[in-house]
Amino acid sequence: MVAPHPIPPVITIDGPTASGKGTVSHLVANHLGWHVLDSGALYRLTALACLRQAVDTTQQEQVAQLARQLNVRFGQGQCVLDGENVADVLRTEQVGLLASQVAAYEPVRAALLARQRDFQQPPGLIADGRDMGTVVFPSAPLKIYLVADAQSRAERRYKQLIDKGISANLSELLADLQARDLRDTTRSIAPLKPAKDAILLDSSHLTIEETVNQVLAYWAATQN
Repeated sequence: MVAPHPIPPVITIDGPTASGKGTVSHLVANHLGWHVLDSGALYRLTALACLRQAVDTTQQEQVAQLARQLNVRFGQGQCVLDGENVADVLRTEQVGLLASQVAAYEPVRAALLARQRDFQQPPGLIADGRDMGTVVFPSAPLKIYLVADAQSRAERRYKQLIDKGISANLSELLADLQARDLRDTTRSIAPLKPAKDAILLDSSHLTIEETVNQVLAYWAATQN
């Protein structure tokens, strides 16, 4: 009898917008030599495709159909949609706000669920999102819920946008983050919340390096 292949491990890193999930996930993945899933990018890609194809985003089934047909690939810091690297475009506030809206649609979440789980490949996966530990990978051996206060997150997002040459207003970013937090935590489908067995990690006063090291320490502890 052929021995079954071991299931690749997953570390989930959930949390609100601009909590640093993406940066931390990529650095942890690089350190471990694992794959990374930016689940938020899939929703942002869906939102961007809706904008570009003038899809009526109040029609949930139309949005879900588009999500199922996304022609996308990730790699080397790029997010390629229909042959174009749209990594920077995905980080605009217009796309982010629409992504938060369509992410609340049950048909859209169902359309993207299997695609997200397909990222679980050897040697392991860092899954970054809002429901990675609660819905997509509920059996993950390590679940992190990364938080930071809204002011810190707004300042981080402001710096990211300015560094990329994108115009931004700090007070507007803060208001948008607070509105998005409310929408994400109160939606009926897969609301933003920590898994029951998640470790809460507050990065408000931690550097990126300190946050990454803490996640790696939590992972090392699971191996003992």
